[in-house]
Amino acid sequence: QVQLVESGGGSVQAGGSLRLSCSASDPLANIDCMGWFRQVPGKVREPVAAVDDSSTTNYADSVKGRFTITKDRATNRLYLQMNNLKPEDTGMYYCASDAQLSPNGPCGGDWSPIDWGEGTQVTVSS
Repeated sequence: QVQLVESGGGSVQAGGSLRLSCSASDPLANIDCMGWFRQVPGKVREPVAAVDDSSTTNYADSVKGRFTITKDRATNRLYLQMNNLKPEDTGMYYCASDAQLSPNGPCGGDWSPIDWGEGTQVTVSS
């Protein structure tokens, strides 16, 4: 089981930027897929972005062109750079991973992570 710890959330005005960080307990080279989800109270948790072991990325349509997911194998960290934030980006952001995807299993979109962090809150005011 991979332990994940998020940081970097906060409150910003619309148009601002934040960078989320996720520290993983295992080397990223041993993890097939990592990503970010977000959840607003009363709504289903939704995928935001993901990156696989070959650094192929996947983004939700709502964040394409504004968010960038990256990983740093030297520090075992996953990042989410969020620019031009909008009030609808408000939510609890969770880091997630699946160390061993099923053959041909998706990384991002309709994927089912195995491990989750506790989340970090992002609030965007208009």
